[in-house]
Amino acid sequence: MTELEQGTRRPWLSPLNQRRWRNFRRNRRALWSLWIFCVLFGLSLFAEFLANDKPILLRHKGEYYMPIFNFYPETTFGGDLPIEAQYQYEDIACLIISGGVIDCYDDPEGILAEIEESGTALGQPVDKGWLIWPLVPYRYDTIVDVQGVAPSAPNAHNWLGTDDTKRDVVARVIYGFRLSIMFTLIVTAAGSVIGIIAGAVQGYFGGWLDLVFQRLLEIWSSTPSLYVIIIMFAIFGRSFWMLVFLTVLFGWPALVGVVRAEFLRARNFEYVRAAQALGVSNRTIMFRHLLPNAMVATVTFLPFIITGTIATLAGLDFLGYGLPSSAPSLGELTLQAKQNLQAPWLGFTAFFTFAIMLTLLIFIFEGVRDAFDPRKTFT
Repeated sequence: MTELEQGTRRPWLSPLNQRRWRNFRRNRRALWSLWIFCVLFGLSLFAEFLANDKPILLRHKGEYYMPIFNFYPETTFGGDLPIEAQYQYEDIACLIISGGVIDCYDDPEGILAEIEESGTALGQPVDKGWLIWPLVPYRYDTIVDVQGVAPSAPNAHNWLGTDDTKRDVVARVIYGFRLSIMFTLIVTAAGSVIGIIAGAVQGYFGGWLDLVFQRLLEIWSSTPSLYVIIIMFAIFGRSFWMLVFLTVLFGWPALVGVVRAEFLRARNFEYVRAAQALGVSNRTIMFRHLLPNAMVATVTFLPFIITGTIATLAGLDFLGYGLPSSAPSLGELTLQAKQNLQAPWLGFTAFFTFAIMLTLLIFIFEGVRDAFDPRKTFT
């Protein structure tokens, strides 16, 4: 590429968006919140590598296996059963490390101690294997073998204790954080697209189309969404994608009024009339010229939609009408905290997880709102 081509290459951001990005970076609280949130969400995307009851990588007889991605029966490691190996059991770990010594079923501790001391098993040299475990050796649905009545208090193995079915709380928080953010991002993105398109069409064309849409919107907004969700779950069963669909179905009208008002205000501007006179298509005028001006009000409203979506998921799970109880839901953890007041670690964990998540998101979108503020962008 020549120097002339490099100099004329179009920048990734327009000059206006570059000013907005600079304004956002000046807000240190929003910028640090964005970095912290990205780190936490990025780590949660790799939850299977952070919290899992299967090793990330193991070595057996000179070969390498990744149980996180593949199914391996016990027979692969010299066992007797064709079922998936239960890696957290000591006899299975002994089979892997010893190279398949069958006596591991009888005395795994003794064989492992002999391998550690002399590198032999039952007097025979072995090709010593090993396992690399995640930081938290439990999945969100792993039943922890811990003494006492559930929920059990925090200890060296379960840093935040276990819930009322002896599942590790740290693992459920990691997976639950990812589930909540993914649910929120999908619902917010889909609902915003539908709401922006509907509001743009209403505001730009106006007249009878706007009138009909408004009446339909009033009818739709008055629909008792909770009852519909309960009925749909009773018919089709509870699942993540069904809940996403139903939440978007009843959540998209939130942005319609804001976008409609901006388009009603801007459609009579001189540059819009000039574009219409020049024969520019309505779609181009709406989404290339009017929508950027309406984005300021839209972005201002997004924090309320995002926090509301998180609260919706948590509220439905708390009431028992959300995801299945086996799902790693923060709302279900809150319900357990209410039902087990003698286990305060459940309540503290749920509270601080929600507090950190919502605080970071609010600070981020507060910075985005200020960055889109015309009074700061054009000064």
